[in-house]
Amino acid sequence: MRRFPFKSLRALWWAPLACYGLAMLLNQTDLVRQFEWRTLDWRTRYRVPFQPPPDPRLHLVLFDDDTEANLVSWPPPRQWHGQLIELVSVAEAKVLAMDVFITSERDPESDQAMAAGVQAARERGMAVISGAVRSDFPTEATESTRLGPTQPIRQVVGDTSRFVSAQFAALPIPVLREVSHFGFVDVPKFGEERVVSASGIPRTPPMLVRIGDAVYPSLSLATVMHYFDVPADRVRVTVGEAIYVPTKDRELRIPIDERGCLFLNYRYEALDAESVFPALSYRGLLLGLMAKYVDPQIEAPAPPDLKGAIVMVGLFETGNADAGPSPRAEYTPLPLVHLNAINNILTGDYAHKVPENQIWGLAVLLGYLGLLVLADRSVLVLMGGAVLGAVAYVALALWAWVYASWWFDLIAPLVGFGGLQFVVIGRRIIEEQRSKQEIKGMFGTYVSPELVERMVQSGAKPQLGGHTEEITAYFSDIQGYSGFSEAMPPARLVELLNEYLTVCTDILQEEGGTLDKYIGDAVVAMFGAPVPVKDHALRACVTALRVHHALDELRQRWAAQGEAWPLSVRQMRTRIGLNTGLAVVGNMGSRTRFNYTMTSDDVNLAARMESGAKKWGAYTLCTEATKAACQAHGGDRVIFRPLGRIVVKGRAQAVPIHELVGLKEQVAAQTLDCLGLFGQGLDKYHGRDWVGAAELFRRSAELEPNQPSRSPGVTSNPSLVFQQIVADYRLNPPPPEWNGVYVMHEK
Repeated sequence: MRRFPFKSLRALWWAPLACYGLAMLLNQTDLVRQFEWRTLDWRTRYRVPFQPPPDPRLHLVLFDDDTEANLVSWPPPRQWHGQLIELVSVAEAKVLAMDVFITSERDPESDQAMAAGVQAARERGMAVISGAVRSDFPTEATESTRLGPTQPIRQVVGDTSRFVSAQFAALPIPVLREVSHFGFVDVPKFGEERVVSASGIPRTPPMLVRIGDAVYPSLSLATVMHYFDVPADRVRVTVGEAIYVPTKDRELRIPIDERGCLFLNYRYEALDAESVFPALSYRGLLLGLMAKYVDPQIEAPAPPDLKGAIVMVGLFETGNADAGPSPRAEYTPLPLVHLNAINNILTGDYAHKVPENQIWGLAVLLGYLGLLVLADRSVLVLMGGAVLGAVAYVALALWAWVYASWWFDLIAPLVGFGGLQFVVIGRRIIEEQRSKQEIKGMFGTYVSPELVERMVQSGAKPQLGGHTEEITAYFSDIQGYSGFSEAMPPARLVELLNEYLTVCTDILQEEGGTLDKYIGDAVVAMFGAPVPVKDHALRACVTALRVHHALDELRQRWAAQGEAWPLSVRQMRTRIGLNTGLAVVGNMGSRTRFNYTMTSDDVNLAARMESGAKKWGAYTLCTEATKAACQAHGGDRVIFRPLGRIVVKGRAQAVPIHELVGLKEQVAAQTLDCLGLFGQGLDKYHGRDWVGAAELFRRSAELEPNQPSRSPGVTSNPSLVFQQIVADYRLNPPPPEWNGVYVMHEK
């Protein structure tokens, strides 16, 4: 038994490598990768109720439909921006980031007013970060060397060739560039750089952008740098590893890939019912701040506490929105990409992708472990293990993302796992089919197809050995076979036996019996094994009566063929013996060749019933045990005739015996009258009333269904037999201690 798992491992050593190898290749396709992103979005939405609130320092201000309808149309005169920025600085915010492009000059007076508001905010200690964007064409800003206070990040180690890049950039207008910092706000489209999915969802926004040979921070990174008052010359970058931002308390480590991008751990929305960033209307915040700090007569809701806050301003109005899909929503303000990135950095809440080599290595290892432990189990166990394994991995991937922000690839590993289970279960099904064919090959000629199927479903393989089971043993033998077999040519004898045994076996199997063996003309069978049935005695009795009825039809057919068959064949009858009891049943024989058979003293008693039937002038004889078991399940369906008690050769205990007369619906009224008279005669017999018994047996003999003078092949019947026994006892009475038991001296 211990070698079986290793046998399976030798047979399927290639399966984990092949299945997971193909899954790895499949995982490189765009279709699977996009589906994988979708599964991550489902996990992101699932974790919403379990995640903490966003960093309270972060606020989102949106130029929305309310502002458009009740304050000013987009684009507003830029002094509105300047006024809002200055009032936010009065509220003591730390940083205000503008996710809005102000890259072209419009109205000098308005532009100057905005710059004045920014300068005032700067003097109050609030940093203002304006948005910049890459450009495919030269711009005024590109040609100018006046970058204002913004400086590129110079401490960069590694290859920046894969950074999101352009030769030129559209920067904030000069008056704004002189008094504010800028950061790059654009997230490239799919195909240009793989930082968003094909569905347009930003996944890995750039933290660094290369313009020409210089590296600049994104809006998110610039916001964090100025929140902690860290100048560009102190920021260090190791490409493919991290951005290091040294603050007064600690050094922030922002993980990036070789493209300078952050794997965004997108958690919070702005317009959902739960787990959102505080979202403020541009109009509402402006009026609230004016009411608080400028004109108390203005009626407006009180503004939130912005002390030490990071405020991001964006656009989200119908028909003119900076919006798109996100992992949590189909349409959402895109400034949330920057705001979620800032939240990741401030809280250290980074998403991590589990390295593929670790996933596939563990998958292959577990695949081989599964082969060792489960490969030889049943199909049901294998399927249960497959379902359990898949559910366990899905649960692990879900738990890891919800509670630790670790991303386990889901689709390709499950495809590989499913392929492996297909191979293992498929192999097991083939093996079980072979085993079923073995069972069918072994038992198909002995039992009915229905019983074979029940044995197959049990899953037990044929093996040497047996077990104790209550059965009804069945023995039959042709009356006078030796006589006519000698007179017939072998070929005709075989033809006769085949026809007779086919009829007997078909009936046997139809009633759920199991053929044990043929011994010449004899049929040995059992009921109740290998598949246990409660009514095995009833089945055996019905089989015996059906065989006699079928033999009647065979005799008529042979008689109709005239001299084609000898008279002994045309009058052929069979005797059957039945007994119910415990027997050892199973495959018995040598280890290379064995048969499914039965053995026990109760089986031998059934054989004695068959041989003893001739003594009693009966054609089916059974024990009291069979009669009682038959009536327990069939009631009075089978008619029995008690024949007293006998002691068979080889046994010391007396056994009550009975003749099977027929099925209730087939027994004639005359036969029932015969049985009544016979029963009365048997009572007289046991009471030593030999004269009374003889008269009753004489009268019952006239009504016997089997008459030597009229029934083909019949030489006696129970009434005639008991007439002879009574006559013998009249001449030689039994001893005083006689209790009606008849001792058989022949087998």
